[in-house]
Amino acid sequence: MTGPLVLIEPYANRLGGHHQRTLAALAQARPGSLVVAPHGIAPESVPVLREAGARLVTGPVGRTAGVLLAFARLAAGLSAAGQHLLRSRRWPRRLRRLPHQVTLLARCLTEASALRAAHRLEPDADAVVILTASEALHGVAALLGGHPHLRFVHEAVTTEDVVLRLLGRLARRGEGRVIALYPTRAVADQFAAAFPELPAVVGGFAVDDGRLSVAERESGRAAFGIPAAEAVVCLVGGWWPYKDIAVIDAALARLKEPLHLVVTGFPLDEAVLKRWWDLPSLRVHTVPGPVSEAVLRLVYAASDATLVTRRAGTSKESGLVMDAARLGVPLIVSDHDSALTARLHGHPWALTFPTGDPAALAEALHSVIRQPPPLPGPDAPGLLGMRSAAAQADFLTHAFARLRSKES
Repeated sequence: MTGPLVLIEPYANRLGGHHQRTLAALAQARPGSLVVAPHGIAPESVPVLREAGARLVTGPVGRTAGVLLAFARLAAGLSAAGQHLLRSRRWPRRLRRLPHQVTLLARCLTEASALRAAHRLEPDADAVVILTASEALHGVAALLGGHPHLRFVHEAVTTEDVVLRLLGRLARRGEGRVIALYPTRAVADQFAAAFPELPAVVGGFAVDDGRLSVAERESGRAAFGIPAAEAVVCLVGGWWPYKDIAVIDAALARLKEPLHLVVTGFPLDEAVLKRWWDLPSLRVHTVPGPVSEAVLRLVYAASDATLVTRRAGTSKESGLVMDAARLGVPLIVSDHDSALTARLHGHPWALTFPTGDPAALAEALHSVIRQPPPLPGPDAPGLLGMRSAAAQADFLTHAFARLRSKES
């Protein structure tokens, strides 16, 4: 199967991240694919997509799609204003949730507009997939969009309240035109309770698209002016609430041997960074984010290991863990996800430590300082359920064929 895909990415305008990398990799695997990005495409991604022969659509196609996208943008504006107005915790929780419900509606309307473009421009695609789909209103998106599709649902940030649940029930027949793709079994189980009739498949999202070369590793150290013999750990990605920065903060304060820490991402906490700058055994290198893929590879290339910490119970697919496996970078990771920990068990390139335990993390960091772990082998991506871009495209094609067969 080598036909074109329709790849819908509402967040293609954002720089960096494994969502954008997967978009580019799939477009390269299936030349001539249609990329629909309702909010535009980050400038660094455009040349890669054009080189792959992808057709790029960054606006509505047709009057109905235009109306849907206009209402989506209006809803997004109302949601932003509501979140600002109701940001204080003195407001009742039910009231503070209202703007987030409007966000779910805005995302649904955006998806429907993109699906209209897919239906008009590439009705016979091998697969139509929303790469970063909303966690709600699946059937509504399918009915308004007028096109069957696959949708990757990465996590549940906001659940449906009463009004949206009612809207979802009214559009329940639309769920038969959708297959939800969940990157982990834990995420699938979470959604099964809320959407018991929604067809679903579990399959990793990130794709295996190339390890770091020896030349890149040498360039990484040179870019930060770090001698080859000194230990380096990187901390990548924005400091979101599910990331346990507090345990890193406490662990770094326990360091007794010198370590370089390369930090990149957005947002970061400048007060915490200032505290790290003052630690005697730590030298901090900051790279303001978000960053391009080329810069991100330099960060990883400079590092003896990458550090991933999460709060207990976080079970979505970690792009940072996938980065370590695909690029060939050793990993220091909390045991927040039992399924992930089980997969990593016994592999010397992956050091795990108990979630929320700064002493154990400090011990792992000292271990890396004294003896850097071996690099992950070429089997590491498969260990974590990653496919090549070509295999991922085939997976999407087979899933979509099942959906088409069910419809007919």
